[in-house]
Amino acid sequence: MKRGKRYQEAAKAIDRSVQYDVADAMALVKKAAVAKFDETIEVHVRTGCDGRHAEQQIRGAVVLPHGTGKTVRVLVFAKGTKADEAQAAGADFVGGEELIPKIQNDGWFEFDVVVATPDMMGVVGRLGRVLGPKGLMPNPKAGTVTMDVTKAVNDIKAGKIEYRLDKANIIHVPIGKASFTEEQLADNFQSLMGAIIKAKPASLKGQYLKSCVVAPTMGPGVKINVVKLQG
Repeated sequence: MKRGKRYQEAAKAIDRSVQYDVADAMALVKKAAVAKFDETIEVHVRTGCDGRHAEQQIRGAVVLPHGTGKTVRVLVFAKGTKADEAQAAGADFVGGEELIPKIQNDGWFEFDVVVATPDMMGVVGRLGRVLGPKGLMPNPKAGTVTMDVTKAVNDIKAGKIEYRLDKANIIHVPIGKASFTEEQLADNFQSLMGAIIKAKPASLKGQYLKSCVVAPTMGPGVKINVVKLQG
């Protein structure tokens, strides 16, 4: 794969044979983000888990202390006092039945996450065909079907992210933007890794964290010393 000049210049500053400490890695990854937009910084953790076994499936959520750098627009389906609670918590849009034609017929999608109270799932279910393919359908496992709409909205706005194993047993998660300070990126990274380390399956034999790389959207990756993380 041919890489651009910017990528090649950024890659020169990174020694691929070295596993860096967290602080050094965050400094390097910021320098490696040379695109003309504010790149997302992502962490890729290769685990020793075997996701084919249910007890080794890792899935969870964590609120990053400095958020993800992305403004998330929240739509809440609720009525009565729950609608008032959602408004008070800072939801961008709150409604019920009247929103169905707006989404279905007018193609209105000015939101990033949908939250619903359980009693509204009958209404939201009618939008399954349009919300499902976009990954916007509320789900109890993700905490987006709940009576506690205040907590759901607050967590999402505060930078709640989900982590889970992909088919290759790797976890991919954003931890912020290139415009964040090194300290903010390091804080978010430590919060994420703390949650992942706690989620280690009891049945796992052998090494849990095999490797960890932090990389900007368009730039080269920086390896992090996983032995120190688990110490």
